[in-house]
Amino acid sequence: MRTKICDLLGIDYPIFQGAMARIADSGLAGAVSEAGGLGIIAAGNATGFWLQNEIRKAKAMTGKPFGVNIMLLSPYVDEVVEVICQEKVPVVTLGAGDSGKYMEALHKSGTKIIPVVPSVAFAKRMAKMGADALIAEGNESGGHVGKQTTMALLPQVVDAVSIPVLGAGGIADGRGMAAAFMLGASGVQVGTRFLTAYECNIHKNYKKAILKAKDIDTVVTGQVTGHPVRVLRNKLTRRMEELEKQEIGKPDFNLEEYNAKFDQLGRGALARAVEEGDVDNGSLMSGQIAGLCNKEQSCKEIIEELISGCQACFNKFSAGTTETGEF
Repeated sequence: MRTKICDLLGIDYPIFQGAMARIADSGLAGAVSEAGGLGIIAAGNATGFWLQNEIRKAKAMTGKPFGVNIMLLSPYVDEVVEVICQEKVPVVTLGAGDSGKYMEALHKSGTKIIPVVPSVAFAKRMAKMGADALIAEGNESGGHVGKQTTMALLPQVVDAVSIPVLGAGGIADGRGMAAAFMLGASGVQVGTRFLTAYECNIHKNYKKAILKAKDIDTVVTGQVTGHPVRVLRNKLTRRMEELEKQEIGKPDFNLEEYNAKFDQLGRGALARAVEEGDVDNGSLMSGQIAGLCNKEQSCKEIIEELISGCQACFNKFSAGTTETGEF
């Protein structure tokens, strides 16, 4: 199961662990990398000091490559990039902003740069600027989302660039992984499935909510604000929907005032979910694929199951059969 992305990064399997803010720490990233995938520490809005400690913890856990996700809108982005260069982190993924000013420094330190892209236009721009690979992420994913689905976006990005492309959004098992390969991907990024890993440190209430989720249990909040986020439905999302209904139809609607009210509702919501286990008032970020994530496993078991399930799909189709017979 080796692809171009494995050779580029020196990993055993073409599986990235999604960069989930306040969730993807050294413990999760180190376990994924040790199991043969690419674990990713999410820098989020954290300081360079915090990130440096997490990088060094990951290095102590595994001698295999791991990465850091840079949120480019972070107030600490400059010191985060400096730490990554100092620590010689093998890989970075980037999102939520313009990565151009950091590419030269990162490449000089030997770091491979893999931006997350929501469109073909952005993919072309990143490739032209020197990205080593891309992650085409559809809006089935959890957290901040774009407008296109993975199935529509991925093959178009693959056709538009000459560097390796990973598929992300709506992938939680071997079938999804096989589908991404059929669309031209060199690998996949998986987020929600790793929320159910033993090594994932989210509150047990959050994890239980993912394990119990059904196919229709997610909703995208904040679409009017311009920063849409996919989460599990709860009391918080209902209050957000009520605010939208009350405000949008007003003849004197003011977007700035609406955004301020919306931000007030969501302030601290991710921490409430991750650290306090408040499943009513917290932001339970989750992809649409949560309905398939119904058991706790180790990162090693998750990766092995993804690979074996993907290979089983290839074997069935090469033999000319599906689950229900010939096709």
